[in-house]
Amino acid sequence: MYNQQLTAFICVANCGSFSKAAEKLFISPTAVMKQINALEAHLSLKLLTRTNRGIRLTSAGESIYKDAKSFIANSGKAIQKAKEIAEIANYTICIGTSMLNPCKPFMDLWYRISDQFPKYKIHIVPFEDDQSGILDVVSSLGINFDFLIGACDSSQWLSRCHFFELGTYRHCVSVPVKHRLACKTLIDYEDLYDETLIMVQRGDSPSNDRIRDEIQKNHPQIHVEDTGSFYDIGVFNRCAKTGSILLSLECWQDIHPSLINIPIAWESDIPYGLLYATDPPEDILEFVHAIGSSQK
Repeated sequence: MYNQQLTAFICVANCGSFSKAAEKLFISPTAVMKQINALEAHLSLKLLTRTNRGIRLTSAGESIYKDAKSFIANSGKAIQKAKEIAEIANYTICIGTSMLNPCKPFMDLWYRISDQFPKYKIHIVPFEDDQSGILDVVSSLGINFDFLIGACDSSQWLSRCHFFELGTYRHCVSVPVKHRLACKTLIDYEDLYDETLIMVQRGDSPSNDRIRDEIQKNHPQIHVEDTGSFYDIGVFNRCAKTGSILLSLECWQDIHPSLINIPIAWESDIPYGLLYATDPPEDILEFVHAIGSSQK
């Protein structure tokens, strides 16, 4: 943080000679003189005057001497503060959170096992549920976040991270509040005849593909409309504006105020859990293990 030559200069000033300073610094008098000469050259200032009785500080040297001691002390404090911050960072778990993938389920887990990790603190990092950018978010696990938590059977997500399953969410359908089906408490396939059902496109989510297969085989009266491989808030807005129905999840019941979630009559769910880096540090693996143990 500071020029080591200042240490030699202060020692010479305190001792009054190069030889005594050399003894204290455990270097040769010649090495001490070279450091002082280098410091004077660097500052373009004459700091010392050599006399028969030893050395004497110039007026510039007196000024540097007074300020240098304070500077070195402050530098030491700055280094210590930086080390403390780095130490805190080493014991911080960063959790991503978004509208569709909120961190609350993670926090519920954390409160259950936090006594096992007394040094650790939680830092919440928001991110956007954007169809075009979500894969970059998942890929940043281990860099921007230690964990995300959410529903996931996406092959594209799972190729970019590890996944620790915590449970499942039931599929539902989200319908506009003034839709003819909004008064129902349970939706079956036949209720969706002549309706547009928005789903993620085929090929990335096995649970969604099974529903699509059933519709195409046995319920062609339902018009299926693709969105992308992933949802964002724009998909919910689209349903609210067009009156279409969205294949949704029970955990998204409060995402959009103009839509209501209604359970489906057939069995269908999707796993949810922790997403973390493919090559996680040891403490993250310990955390996952602790969560797994708490689930038993």
